[in-house]
Amino acid sequence: MPPRSAVTGRSTDPRRRFAEELRLLRTHRGESLRQLGKALGWDASLFGKMERGQTIGSPEVAEALDQHYGTPGLLLALWELAAADPTQFKERYRRYMTLEREAVSLWHFGVSTVHGLLQTDDYASAVLEVGGTKGEELTRQIEARIGRRELLMGEDAPPFRTILSEAVLHDARPWRKQLEYLVEASERANVILHVLPHGSGPHSLVSTDVIFLRLSNGLAVAYTENAHHGELIEETGAVERLQRAYDSVRDRALSPDESRKFVMRMLEEVPCEPST
Repeated sequence: MPPRSAVTGRSTDPRRRFAEELRLLRTHRGESLRQLGKALGWDASLFGKMERGQTIGSPEVAEALDQHYGTPGLLLALWELAAADPTQFKERYRRYMTLEREAVSLWHFGVSTVHGLLQTDDYASAVLEVGGTKGEELTRQIEARIGRRELLMGEDAPPFRTILSEAVLHDARPWRKQLEYLVEASERANVILHVLPHGSGPHSLVSTDVIFLRLSNGLAVAYTENAHHGELIEETGAVERLQRAYDSVRDRALSPDESRKFVMRMLEEVPCEPST
């Protein structure tokens, strides 16, 4: 089949447009979802969800589909448009929040910020303002994050492991209370803190924040986020690949005891009152 160009006269919604093109390409070739999954090495259910608009998958999946269908760059471009759509980001994030509340354990790696479950009010305000949140919406989101912290408190709180790049801690230094809160949280039985120090070597999560949620049915999902978009990943193979990358980062990080001492040493170097 010769390479196809984008079909005109179809949906202008980025996510629907991507799903429609995927479905059209597969049916034009006469493949079943099972055959497609077998050919590319991903679960057939992933492609079904992508064609129904329930997920957009990952850029790696879009590239593999481009190669499979002989449409170089087309599907990846449509994927990027869908990923950049702010309404879709909100939709994915809402689903992530629902799963976060249901998770029986959580593993996080932060390359840019402290996770929302461990953020203080002032730090959360600064992070949200940088992202363009203002006014009443800023107040509402800060209150929401304060409420989220309760997830990690109490006798039934799920285990939470966070690995923070050293750069995250340096960026948090103007908010002394944020560093103090990390030390306090790490003393809880269900919270484990690791620090990934400078000079720990290259790794495949260098530009990506990621959190894994283990659900009560034994399955895990991942949510990745960078400066441009966030993506909820539910396909088993993709989650496992991210998990291997996370394990590699964890192997390079300091132990929990060393990490707590690391943050406490940083506290000795910052003012007793936060910068204004």
